[in-house]
This record gives sequence, C-alpha cells and structure tokens, in this order.
Amino acid sequence: MSNKLEAYYGLPEEVKFCKKCVMSNQRPASTPEFKHTIESKKTTLNIGEDGICDACRVNEGKENIDWEKREQELLKLLDKHRRNDGKYDCIVPGSGGKDSAYQSWMLKYKYGMNPLTITWPPILYTDYGYQNWKNWVEVGGFDNLTFKQNGRIMKLLTRLSIENLFHPFQTFILGQKNLAPKIAINYDIPLIFYGENEAEYGNPIADDATSLRDKSYFSMTHLKDMYLAGVSIEELMEKYDVKLADLMTFLPADHDQLEKSKIEVHYLGYYLKWVPQEVYYHAVEHTGFKARPFRTQGTYSKYNSIDDKIDDLHYYTTFIKFGIGRTTYDASQEIRNKHLTREEGLALVKKFDGEFPDRYFKDIMSHIGMTEERFFELADKFRSPHLWGKDAEGNWKLRHTVNKTGLDD
Repeated sequence: MSNKLEAYYGLPEEVKFCKKCVMSNQRPASTPEFKHTIESKKTTLNIGEDGICDACRVNEGKENIDWEKREQELLKLLDKHRRNDGKYDCIVPGSGGKDSAYQSWMLKYKYGMNPLTITWPPILYTDYGYQNWKNWVEVGGFDNLTFKQNGRIMKLLTRLSIENLFHPFQTFILGQKNLAPKIAINYDIPLIFYGENEAEYGNPIADDATSLRDKSYFSMTHLKDMYLAGVSIEELMEKYDVKLADLMTFLPADHDQLEKSKIEVHYLGYYLKWVPQEVYYHAVEHTGFKARPFRTQGTYSKYNSIDDKIDDLHYYTTFIKFGIGRTTYDASQEIRNKHLTREEGLALVKKFDGEFPDRYFKDIMSHIGMTEERFFELADKFRSPHLWGKDAEGNWKLRHTVNKTGLDD
C-alpha cells in the first residue's frame, strides 16, 4: 500500500529499518542546505541486502583501524602546521558541548597546538547550555571568538525556515558551518577541525576514507544561486527589506578565495577513536561540562545537543518529515557503540520517539513571531503521505515503525 503513496523529499517509497540499530532508510544522508526547496533529491541512508545500514558498517570498521598509526598521521599533520610564534594554528568551532570541548582540549593539552575556539551562538540559549559554553572557555582555558549574528535577521530566517522547509535549524546550520573558513581566512589560520565525519551517522561510507573535507562544501561561486530558508537572496532583499550585508554572515566564503588559500578542513574523529559517551566523560572532567538537569523531551538522554532551546523542536520536525525522532538517533548511536542492546533501543523508541517538546515551545514561537496554530498547520503540511496516515479516530500515525506498530505494519 505505502509504495503507491507519494514520497516527499526524494525519500525511498519503501520504508526499511536496519536490523542492527533502529534507524530507517528515510534518514537523509546528506542535506544540501542551500537548496531552495526540500523537494530536491537527497541521498538517504543505505541499508544493504543483509539488512545492515552503512552507519553500522562504518562503526564496525573502527575495530579494524590501527589507531596508533592514525595518531602518527595526526602528529605529522599537526607538525606541518604547528606555529611557534604564538599565533593560532588551528580553529575548533563549537558551542562548548562535549565534542568541541574534547577536540579543543586534546589539540591544546595533548598535542601542543594553539587553537582558537569559535562559536556561532544558539538562537535561544538554555541556561545550562550557556554555562557549559562559559565553562568550556574559562575552566578549559581557551581563547574564544563568538560571532553574534544579527538577531532580527536570525529570527526572520528561522521563521522562514520553518514556513518553507519545516527545518528550524537550516540557516543556523549554514552560519555555523560557514563561519570557520571565513575566520580562518581573516586570521590566516591554516587548520580547521571538526569532530566526527557524518559517515558515522549515515552519509556515504566513501566520505570516511579521508580526514580531509572538500573545501567547496564551504564556498560559493554565484550569489544568485544561493538560497536561505528556502528563499533566494534576491527575494529576501526585495520582499523582506533585508540588505545583502545582513545576509553575508550566513553565506559561504568566496570559492576562489578559499581555494587559493592553504586552509585545510579535517575531521579529528578520523584520527582518534570517537565514542560519544567517553567524549562526554572527558568533557565533564576537563572543562566542567554538565548534562541537562532533566531528560530531554523526545528522547531518554541528557547530554546531546542541549545548548539551544530550538534543538528539541528541530528533532521533532525530523520526526514529522522523515518518521525519525530523537530517540531513534540516540539509540542507534548507542547500539552501535554497544551501550544498548537493540531490544533496549526498540523499547526506548516506542516510549519516547515523537514526544512533543513543549518545554520551550511557547518561548520559541514568541521569539520568532509565529503562532502555535501555524506551526501545527505546517506540521500536517510537511507529513509525507508514504510515512503518515490517520487512524480510525482521525489521529496521525506512522504507517511503519521499527516496532511494527504502524498503520500498515
């Protein structure tokens, strides 16, 4: 039945679930954030004929990696760019969460680099998220450059991102990803480090073959081809009384300028075995990181993506668009790292996935100027017919679930 229903966003019509974790093939493996529409074709998580997804394969492959050899490769890379004149020799972007805290500490205190940490701050800080950021730079001991974006424009683009893409974080992600290369150019810093390669969570396995990230991902050639929040730059300026100068901070670096630079973008997780739980414990010990004081709505965890009030709503929108809630993401990762059994993951998904995050919902809607009623209208609009249907009582329900409790299971 479901394969005859329209599938939005280029998603596979047939819904499959990995036999090892709890993730489905509806997870976008790559998201072209600058596309003007989410109707564009995407690559989704590949699940092989044996029923195992690529993210699980990448994780299994870690057991066969010679990590001592990888660390020697890292040392060669660092020695190549290490400075002895007191200037910064690498950039670590982050918010003070566990990953950025771990990266910056390892680079500075274990490997003797002089990192500049940079922050593209959340749309709406949580109190504990802000404290973790302060602890990162004060307890951890790092120089930090925080680029506070134009608040009026950030609110506008966040609202438009929800209206047009049902993606609260679209323009936030763009600004966050594009900041580091532009800072590196301005400060003449040769290295940028991110944490884990997205292949660990579902991007094509081939992406994990190197630590080096293609710089074209962070650059643009023609301004007229750029879209923010599903709207062209030209339309944003004409229709919403926005100046080009207000938008440039969200856009990538100039392609030619970045390509001519000697800047390299790398994944530190290629060189160091990255286990999220161990990274969390490291951040607690060395930078004073603290977990959320309560369970995150939509999942069972307390320490992942907790600095922005909109984080929780973002994961709810992925549940609406792709049938994948925050518990599915968290449980899949912990199953791969052998911290949960699949049976435990299934139970957690059944209990928490798709839970509506009402804790900060009113704050968010007030902040961006959207009514609650409008948000729920959009939620219904963005439900893909091949994923969602209504039960006998007229309530929305997934057609297929990993627990086989959906309408069409």
